[in-house]
Amino acid sequence: MSEQHIQQHIRLACSTGSVRLFRNNTGVLRDQHGRPVSFGLCKGSADLIGWTTRTITADMIGQQVAVFTSIEVKTPSGRLTPEQKQWLAAVETAGGIAGVARSVADAEGLLRDATGRG
Repeated sequence: MSEQHIQQHIRLACSTGSVRLFRNNTGVLRDQHGRPVSFGLCKGSADLIGWTTRTITADMIGQQVAVFTSIEVKTPSGRLTPEQKQWLAAVETAGGIAGVARSVADAEGLLRDATGRG
């Protein structure tokens, strides 16, 4: 199964309820004048980005926040680039949800572990 196929399955299966995931294409193309134009968040940013809604407790009871969610999709043999590793680490350090998924089950596990929901 191709990375694109895995990615589509993950996006459709996991973008429900409190999770919203969107495709993040990154790269560089040349415009009509030959100048490079970058697109996507940045080099190394994950294939699927979005948010996971969480309800805050204690003094903010009932309020919800959107936690940045970033999933890098790989085939079973696919490897992360140094930039992708750095991106995922930065998102986690900042309090976001980040990880690698090679299947829908991997993505669901990542989201379940991050939200603490069974």
